[in-house]
Amino acid sequence: MSSSRFAPDYVTLWAVIHRIRSIDAHAAGEPLRLVVEGLPAPEGRTMLEKRAWAQKRLDHLRKAIILEPRGHTDMYGALLTEPATHDAHAGVLFMHNEGWSTMCGHGIIAVTTMAIERGLIYCGDKGTPGDGGLSTALSAGKPTSIEIRYDTPAGPVRARAHLAHHGDAVRVESVAFRNVASFVYEPSVLVPVGNRKVPVDIAFGGAFYAIVDSEAAGVPVDAAHLPELRKLGMTIAREVERIRKVVHPLDAGLEGIYGTIFTAPAQIADAHLRNVTIFADAEVDRSPCGTGTAAVMAVLNDMGLLLDDVPFVHESIVGTTFRGRVIERVEVGEKSAIVPEIEGSAWITGEHTFLIDGDDPLKAGFRL
Repeated sequence: MSSSRFAPDYVTLWAVIHRIRSIDAHAAGEPLRLVVEGLPAPEGRTMLEKRAWAQKRLDHLRKAIILEPRGHTDMYGALLTEPATHDAHAGVLFMHNEGWSTMCGHGIIAVTTMAIERGLIYCGDKGTPGDGGLSTALSAGKPTSIEIRYDTPAGPVRARAHLAHHGDAVRVESVAFRNVASFVYEPSVLVPVGNRKVPVDIAFGGAFYAIVDSEAAGVPVDAAHLPELRKLGMTIAREVERIRKVVHPLDAGLEGIYGTIFTAPAQIADAHLRNVTIFADAEVDRSPCGTGTAAVMAVLNDMGLLLDDVPFVHESIVGTTFRGRVIERVEVGEKSAIVPEIEGSAWITGEHTFLIDGDDPLKAGFRL
């Protein structure tokens, strides 16, 4: 990706009116704000290095576009980068109300949808983000699907978009992505919550999650109990980190609990489980959570409840679904793992030009 696409004034950001352009979408209800202009290209050989660079040099801009008054406490964002490997079409970094995550499933679904419908990534012959050429690749026989390969801080992710053509326009009907290897880190950890202990499964699906049955936690998975779910989710995540040092067996850069997943019986006909994920700083995932779905599948697989190629339908707190299936069984260090495929749909909701005035006392954003 050519850095010339980005505004050159970021060093003196607050001394000017700075413009940042984005395309917004939602995947199963969860927002995704993809920055397409106005941020410098993150530097680094690996995606973890690019993430560290962004954490150090772009965090004020993350806050400006994710938090109020331009966003809100539950906003989610993404930034395409140069790939870190020769096999990928693009790298992608994800951002939320607390910082920069290692991987995001709903984000992959949304970014892929936007990349194709807005022509952001070249993926005919090997190319890089922002070079154009996607429309040429799509017009050659009007394919029914196309693959985009991403580098993420958690590892390589392959996304296949299923397409519908309407004249010269193309619509992404769904995106199925091959996730990173997902596994149970430690099952049935007894976590202190008030005057009792709640069993929690720690699992990795691109990030580490504490997974707890909502009945055992004593909180229903519904909108009326969101304040309670937010508070309890953060309490459980902090307690797990207090009593366990959670580190990926193959990459020490992947560590700590990203969120808490509360599971419950499904409420819609085709779903197997309902859930809500509380992640980052008490952020609520409206979707079934892509990496969270992978982590839940790892737990179910550990219990002998998943069969290869049999779909697992995961329901969100707003009644939307992702479909998951096991496509490969592997080892991660000494742990048995699955490679899950997660499928869902996204819709573009808007295109924005944000202005950040150096004289604005709230230029860096705020949270209530």
